[in-house]
Amino acid sequence: MNVAEAWAEAARAVPRERFVPAVALLGVLPGSPTSWIDRDLDPEGWWRAVRSNAAIAVQLDDGVLDIEDKPAAPFAVATSSCSAPSLVFSMLDLLSADKGDVVLEIGTGTGWTAGLLAARLGPDNVVSVEIDPAVAARARSNLRSVGLAPSVIVGDGALGHPERAPYDRVHVTCGVTRIPYEWVRQSKPGGVIVLPWMPGWQTGHVARLTVVDGVATGRFHGPSGFMLMRAQRPPEVPITGEPRESVSTLDPHDFASAPEGLALTIAGLLPDVRGRAAAHSDGTLHVAVRHGDSHALAVFPPDAPEADVTQRGPRDLWDELEDAVHRWNAWNRPGPDRFGLTVTPDGQYVWLDSPDTPVRT
Repeated sequence: MNVAEAWAEAARAVPRERFVPAVALLGVLPGSPTSWIDRDLDPEGWWRAVRSNAAIAVQLDDGVLDIEDKPAAPFAVATSSCSAPSLVFSMLDLLSADKGDVVLEIGTGTGWTAGLLAARLGPDNVVSVEIDPAVAARARSNLRSVGLAPSVIVGDGALGHPERAPYDRVHVTCGVTRIPYEWVRQSKPGGVIVLPWMPGWQTGHVARLTVVDGVATGRFHGPSGFMLMRAQRPPEVPITGEPRESVSTLDPHDFASAPEGLALTIAGLLPDVRGRAAAHSDGTLHVAVRHGDSHALAVFPPDAPEADVTQRGPRDLWDELEDAVHRWNAWNRPGPDRFGLTVTPDGQYVWLDSPDTPVRT
């Protein structure tokens, strides 16, 4: 794994294997028997997984079904993990924390990232907030095993931890669709917030924001996939309404290639709308869009000029999505390097090229 030189010493002091339990899940697919790793039954496979660049899930269904109950877990959902090392270290590089900085971490998880921060900055300079008491307790135990004891607080990460504010850096290890303004409020002027922004279209995006005069703004630094903050998971709402059938002549390649610039355009124009494109083995491409009780599904057959579209609910989501794609094409298909994100006391918005040019309908 490529570890930035600044973090090499911390990585040696806080080895990943101390933060992965004996039984865990390589990836996030509990239904696959080959995904499970067990240190007692297959120590070589366990070590291979721990030394890999893969995320390792350590909790299922918010702890209702623990990872050790693997025979009963084929339909469980992974809800806590030890993130992929390359992503961990790239986000720590973006954080640019240095000696003397005080860091607020949102989402302790296994404690590995909190340990890396504590090893480099000192345990007294790291405050980590975890909503799940059992996960927090396990993280404290993991951290003690490497001789570290940063503050691990059980609480709602969206509220930050004002008792130790202001912070030089805020490091977020759970996905968010709406960035809590408390993180901005609790940052020092010039402070940096690094987070996985997951607006809902395809994957998420790592954002690095700098706080100036109570406003956080910055650019995106590549795709990412994190488990959403519990309070921001979308509710399951039944799809209602009679189906409305139509056809679409959008280019399916725009969806199949999943360009990040298109995803950010959609996030700006259609906030809180979720969707994804999935290619099937026969070459058919399904594009699904959802917001509340509105839903749209487009089916692109292989090599066909048109897609069959079905929409339900109060919003014509496919029409809105088509408009977003046309806007992106009219802007000459900008890539992710031209987009940014701003958070103010009144909310957040995506922008193109400059915070003065918001991406809005």
